[in-house]
Amino acid sequence: MRPTSLTDSRPKISTMPRPQTEATAYLNLYKLAIEKKRLQYELDSIDQRRHRIQKRLSFLESQVAEMQQTTQASAPKLAPVSKNSAPDSALNTLFLDY
Repeated sequence: MRPTSLTDSRPKISTMPRPQTEATAYLNLYKLAIEKKRLQYELDSIDQRRHRIQKRLSFLESQVAEMQQTTQASAPKLAPVSKNSAPDSALNTLFLDY
């Protein structure tokens, strides 16, 4: 049998809250369990990402330390230049016309 009008087939909406029943309690428990599971999964993902970032940072720090050692070892030893080693009068200025 078909409903005679559209209003007969729609559910009635009420602004009153539903009474607390055993089914409502189980539904709320289910929702809380799902949210807890989602948050735990998210926390595990964050921990894994944090671990990967820490490994990468330690690798980069070791690479920087290694590069600093190799550059210091391979850099030629230059004698320090004293301030009075080249007098100002020794500098020649050259002008070019284009």
